Amino acid sequence: TLKFRWRKWYMDRFGCNEDEVRGVYPNLIISTQFQACWEKFFKYFDVKPILITPSSKDFKITAAQVKEAIDDKTIGVVCIMGNHYGGQYDPVWDIDKVVEEVNKAKNYSVGIHVDAASGGFIAPFQAELPPWDFRLKNVLSISASGHKFGNSCCGTGWVVWRQREGLSEHVAISVSYLGGNADSYTLNFSRPAQGIYVQFYKFIRYGLDGYRRLCENQMAVAAVLRAGLAQMQCNGKPRFVILDDTHCSSGDDKSKPCLPVVTAMLNPDLNLPYNDIDLQHAISQEHWYVSGYKMCMHHPLTHTEMPLFSDQPTGQTMFRIVVKSNLTLQNASHLSRAIESAVQFLDSHSAGYRNGSHTRQFKRGQSAEEPKAHRSLSVC
Repeated sequence: TLKFRWRKWYMDRFGCNEDEVRGVYPNLIISTQFQACWEKFFKYFDVKPILITPSSKDFKITAAQVKEAIDDKTIGVVCIMGNHYGGQYDPVWDIDKVVEEVNKAKNYSVGIHVDAASGGFIAPFQAELPPWDFRLKNVLSISASGHKFGNSCCGTGWVVWRQREGLSEHVAISVSYLGGNADSYTLNFSRPAQGIYVQFYKFIRYGLDGYRRLCENQMAVAAVLRAGLAQMQCNGKPRFVILDDTHCSSGDDKSKPCLPVVTAMLNPDLNLPYNDIDLQHAISQEHWYVSGYKMCMHHPLTHTEMPLFSDQPTGQTMFRIVVKSNLTLQNASHLSRAIESAVQFLDSHSAGYRNGSHTRQFKRGQSAEEPKAHRSLSVC
């Protein structure tokens, strides 16, 4: 929808016809924190990604960075409400102001899409957030995943447009052979309906107050896990550096609204012989899956490796814990103990963890002379 909207503006602005404007390569501004669906968008719809690299201090793009990136080929700006690395929200409220300023100054028609795939069922229930949705003039569409924090089944997703204008004629396909007229907005026409029914049931079952309570409970469990990590010490120093939006690096001693996600990294000052990926594998022995990441990404079109953050090397690692509605305080206590056990194990093995000694420790029944290639697979 953003692309077709931009094409109409570009034809009017430069006096192009439809064939001529198809030869112009448009772009979309987005953070390096984007999810996989955007890589598909850039490839399938022939749009150039203009990637903004945030700081690891807050994981967010800034209004100033967006203002500098906008040009006459920009179809829109994507603001992520809850990135999947740290759960932070891009400041849509600030970005809306600069988009309005640029549109007026240069007679552009740039709009904002809010990617609330993760935050769509969390942000609406955080009253302390500034306006981030259709209350802002330039927010044209919002997407949300029902299966993440919406508690529907996997594959349920939603997109809401600000208005119907410019939507049906470009995006929707109207069909009438099923006994009436219906618009289809998806690439494939037939779609399973169970996600819609489950989501509708949850809307009725929980209501607004129920979803608010779920949000508050998940944030409370995340706070317990975060406090547990913050208390862990190694050689008199904090073992972990908290990276999510409750770490208050700005010095204002006030947490900011974010997803119920705990993001951290092993303290680089400790110079430990293992990293957060190793920690992920050690924790998994207690049947917990905690996602570990390197702070790098691959360009969606060229596939070249790029830094995820402007102030961290690509080899630096981190991990995250996503707190869903079924993670109870009792479960969180067990996870905290599993993390403590994992770091104690890693400390005891030191650099030996990397040469496969952990494999012999945890995978009973294997010989001490297991193949080197097999060992390396378990820690990659």
